[in-house]
Amino acid sequence: MAILELLKYHPRVLYIDIDIHHGDGVEEAFYCTDRVMTVSFHKYGDFFPGTGNIKDTGSKAGKNYSVNVPLEDGIDDASYEMVFKPVMEKVMEVYQPTAVVLQCGADSLTGDRLGCFNLTLKGHAKCVEMMKSYNVPLLILGGGGYAIRNVARCWAYETAVLLEEEVSDDIPKNDYLDYYAPDYKLHLPPGTKENQNSLEGLEEIKLQILQQLGQIQGAPSVQLQEVPPDWATGGGEGGGRKRAGEREERGRGEEDRETMDERSVGKNNDGGERREHEAEFYEGEKDQDR
Repeated sequence: MAILELLKYHPRVLYIDIDIHHGDGVEEAFYCTDRVMTVSFHKYGDFFPGTGNIKDTGSKAGKNYSVNVPLEDGIDDASYEMVFKPVMEKVMEVYQPTAVVLQCGADSLTGDRLGCFNLTLKGHAKCVEMMKSYNVPLLILGGGGYAIRNVARCWAYETAVLLEEEVSDDIPKNDYLDYYAPDYKLHLPPGTKENQNSLEGLEEIKLQILQQLGQIQGAPSVQLQEVPPDWATGGGEGGGRKRAGEREERGRGEEDRETMDERSVGKNNDGGERREHEAEFYEGEKDQDR
């Protein structure tokens, strides 16, 4: 939803996912467009959701604009940086995004109940620090994380990185201090799982992705069109603006507008009855939202 809003004002949005799981939902949403490039660094193999093969690179207008970096168990800070830095440098060079969305899932940290990486807070936060250094509008999101103490550590530290503030490794006194026993420290020691990512394997992944990105011939442009209303307001000033350099939309007549106005709330785009999926919340005895 945030990316859709950004697309009203930015020709190109870059989405980066450092959650341990593949960013399948966002990738699928923008798989056939070059307006959004998705880059996901994730555990690949016998692991949920089972998608994110390096060969999944997008389709139609989105060909080569989906980037997947499949990793094995136990990757540490140095190995992660060995792939993240050159891949993101190339992405920024060829795609030239005007806005970046970075999803900082904490389940890629060492000690996570579901995760299987050896990343420390410092290694994880280097991704944040690097993307901040480009001085491109940056939206930071939370994500997965199944060791709640480490999620709190991660987002506290990465907030400090974003604000360029130094924070002590000693967690200050607070109502939840006992959760951080016995050392009461902010930073995590490196994980001890075997790093199953060989240097040769990581190098091959890096080269394959760089070759994919090399096929992009310049940053894609976008034709001007009417900007949809702002999501938060449902209208207002945003509804009538045009993006600079884009052509004005033509061809919609009064008849089209009348048809839209007359469309029933209970009808779908084809005029048929709109059916509610069983998983949706509804009013009744089985209302899940009660």
